[in-house]
Amino acid sequence: MAKGYWVSVYPAISDPERLTAYNKLAGAAVQAGGGRTLSRAGRVVAHEAGITQRVVLVEFDSFDQAVAAYESEAYQKALVALPDGVERDFRIIEGVD
Repeated sequence: MAKGYWVSVYPAISDPERLTAYNKLAGAAVQAGGGRTLSRAGRVVAHEAGITQRVVLVEFDSFDQAVAAYESEAYQKALVALPDGVERDFRIIEGVD
C-alpha cells in the first residue's frame, strides 16, 4: 500500500511567533493520526520557481490515513489556531507504491 504525505509550503508568514499555538496543536494531531514529521523548516535549495520559505513534510502509512488525519477533529482545531497572515500551500499526496 502506498504511503500518504502532507506537503506544506509557506510562501508568506507575517508573524512566525504566532505559529506556536498551531504548531503545538498540529503536532499532537499528526502524532495521534499516525503521522511522522520528516522535515519541518529545515534547509531548502530551491530551483526554477521554487521558494525557500518554510516547508513541512509529514508521512503516513497510507493515503487514506493522511486524509483521515487532516479531517480529524484534533487537526481541525489546529487549523482554527493558524494565524492570519500565513499563506500556505497544503497538499495531501499519495506516494509511489
